[in-house]
Amino acid sequence: MKSTDSLARNSQYIAAAALLLVVAMLVLNAASWFFPALGQGEGGAGLSFALTQRMVGMAGVDVLAMPWWQLLGAALISSIPLLAMAYGLLQLRALFRQYAGGNYFVHSAYGHMERLGRAIVAWVVLDFVCEPVLGLWVTMLAPVGQRMLTLSLEPPVFIALFLAACVIAIARILQRACDLHAENQQFV
Repeated sequence: MKSTDSLARNSQYIAAAALLLVVAMLVLNAASWFFPALGQGEGGAGLSFALTQRMVGMAGVDVLAMPWWQLLGAALISSIPLLAMAYGLLQLRALFRQYAGGNYFVHSAYGHMERLGRAIVAWVVLDFVCEPVLGLWVTMLAPVGQRMLTLSLEPPVFIALFLAACVIAIARILQRACDLHAENQQFV
């Protein structure tokens, strides 16, 4: 009984942390455009996200000199991949809320897990697609010849895709476990 209570309590903590993470990452991403010192490693807080940091750190990009509308657009464009990740984290939150309620082998649980895996894939793809758009956006007021179209593919992308595939595979295994649990419940 004690381990069940502990599992329920830990599931509630994870669900709450997932919601906090969603809010924090979206707010910090936007704030790092308007307050670039937040994202700087030396002398700053070091709070930024990969896509935002790549653009803010680009040679020739002076975030402080950009007009407000350009900063707002940059914050919105760089938030697009994070919205996919936020969706995934909300799926994780829903999954752990079910676990906190003692619902381990329900069909909606594997759905949440599979949507989490798919959200990770969407996050990687959207990050790759939004980077050139954001590069053009932040350099659009630069003189001709100084505007940049950027693309990057880094090792963490492949790790994220591998983890997404693992999460989706585990979701399918959980689906099978739910089916077996339902069959067993019919015999009881």
